[in-house]
Amino acid sequence: MKFFEHSAKRLFKKNGIAILEGHVAYSPEEAMEIATEMGSPVALKSQVLVGGRGKAGGIKFADDPGEAIEIANELLDMEIKGEKVKHLLIEKKANIKEEFFLSVSIDRSSKKPIIMGSIEGGVEIEQLAIDNPEKIIKYHVDPLEEFLPYEAREMARKMGVDSELISSVGSIIWKLYNVFKKYDAQIAEINPLVLTDEGLIAADAKLEIENDSLFRHKELAEANSFKPKEFAFVKLDGDIAVIGNGAGLTLTGMDMIKLNGGNPATFLDIGGGASENTIKKALNLVLNYSPVKVVFLNVLGGITRADDVAKGVIRALESSKRKINIVIRLTGTNEEEGQRILEEAGIPFEISMEKAAKKAVEIRNSLVE
Repeated sequence: MKFFEHSAKRLFKKNGIAILEGHVAYSPEEAMEIATEMGSPVALKSQVLVGGRGKAGGIKFADDPGEAIEIANELLDMEIKGEKVKHLLIEKKANIKEEFFLSVSIDRSSKKPIIMGSIEGGVEIEQLAIDNPEKIIKYHVDPLEEFLPYEAREMARKMGVDSELISSVGSIIWKLYNVFKKYDAQIAEINPLVLTDEGLIAADAKLEIENDSLFRHKELAEANSFKPKEFAFVKLDGDIAVIGNGAGLTLTGMDMIKLNGGNPATFLDIGGGASENTIKKALNLVLNYSPVKVVFLNVLGGITRADDVAKGVIRALESSKRKINIVIRLTGTNEEEGQRILEEAGIPFEISMEKAAKKAVEIRNSLVE
């Protein structure tokens, strides 16, 4: 059983190996959402069960959410060695100082686990094994005896690791072997293990489990489960972002924009019970979508509270680097409090959806005249 990188990393983290902050995206819109939440340059990594994705162009970097959605669209249209890319791992871009290679597998000839390590990690490790095999240190472990931390440190020393890092690299070697043993793995690999300002981090992860042992590891069956999307986001061809709390209300808002001569840039349904934080995330998402010139937020408060909406709007506008006009239709539960919050913050609002939609289109037209 082969594991996608993101699943392998979750198991590595569970066993004490540090990983980069990252989340899975199944669409370009989700990739942009994740990049927006991270608020920093990101790496977009195709999730496939074959090697060589880096050389095949399956890993790219984006400096901002707008670039992330374009790159994600490109990656999700790729095939790598015959395997269609169906999802991406979006991670914070690491400031890499050094790279190492670590791997634990089975040496069939000696009938023992073998640990391999090198101070030269990365995509060229296979060529290194051919051109300079002496740079890859190998250590056989007796499966009937315990592999001890001092043995891992000794291997790090033989690899040529700087003295101040021997203990840390040795600790990762020891933990990686324990992952290999604990999960009855055929291979457990980190390439590269990177040194950053935050310390040693597994920038990639490879894990393959013996199928006949899966009955002992029932929790691994859930290794590919993820939290559901917080809201539905679809990009369209226009330049007025439409956000609503409920699919019907969002569609109605889009219709009103069209009736007034505008074109929606997004369908973004935040759901019937959206929180202040959800409002903030949704607004940040459309504010970072480059085609958007105006935002139309259409909220009829039921379970969603108008005061939470107002607070979320203010938080999003305060944190956004991109200043865009926003038109808000706000009514329903706690509407007086929500409207008061917006008024005190100097943010205009409407009670009528028709008036708000018309105003959004008028603002958009004034920007292109």
